Amino acid sequence: MITNKIIDLNSDLGESFGQWQMGNDEAMLKVVSSANIACGFHAGSPEGILKTLKAAKLNNVSIGAHVGYPDLVGFGRRNMDIGSEELIADVIYQIGALTGLAKSIDAEVSYVKPHGALYNTIAHDKRQAMATIDAIRLINPHLVLVALAGSPLISWAKESGLNVVAEAFADRAYHTDGTLVSRKEVGAVLHDPDIVANRMLQLVNEGGLISIEGEFVEIDAGSICVHGDSMGALAMAQRVSQQLQNNGVKIASFTDVINE
Repeated sequence: MITNKIIDLNSDLGESFGQWQMGNDEAMLKVVSSANIACGFHAGSPEGILKTLKAAKLNNVSIGAHVGYPDLVGFGRRNMDIGSEELIADVIYQIGALTGLAKSIDAEVSYVKPHGALYNTIAHDKRQAMATIDAIRLINPHLVLVALAGSPLISWAKESGLNVVAEAFADRAYHTDGTLVSRKEVGAVLHDPDIVANRMLQLVNEGGLISIEGEFVEIDAGSICVHGDSMGALAMAQRVSQQLQNNGVKIASFTDVINE
């Protein structure tokens, strides 16, 4: 089926730390169109981040700041009741650090995708959401924010003047109400590359997919996250990309579409 549709594929990268290696950034950057690069708070050492930035530039992949809570030990996945002013400063600091490294190789940071617990919290917590939005607007109001599809964060960010792209997750199951199934539940994370690829083709073609309850759920997303740190992640990302392109879907960064 030829659909002539466009979708972005993004992945969380730059998360290695010194001698501790995570994922296969160089290989993943040959598959995705946008790279969410760690900024040092939840993962990533300066040298490793710069290496990933260079690889992203080489592959013409859009660069995003993958900002998170200051939580190296917990990989940014632990909830924090952090004050608004502190969160604003933390987000500005991380975007600034990545921007500086990118500038050194004549590359540009074009969007922000929060990580882990921060991502999940600001999807619904307006106080922390507005702090994150304020931080982005203060350092660079032209940055695009990547947010969970169907979440209140999308409207809060748009009302504040930010460009926003809604995101779906390739390897995660959804409830009928559009929320992600908790990782604590059986079936929350999908592992079969063919099943995942077919679901993402359905998402692009039909604007939704089948929930864990067996019902169709609408998901309006301009970007699909293919995780880079799980077992078989590269093979899954490659299969998703192949399935989409074989069915006439173009893989391109949302930043390219916005700037056209």
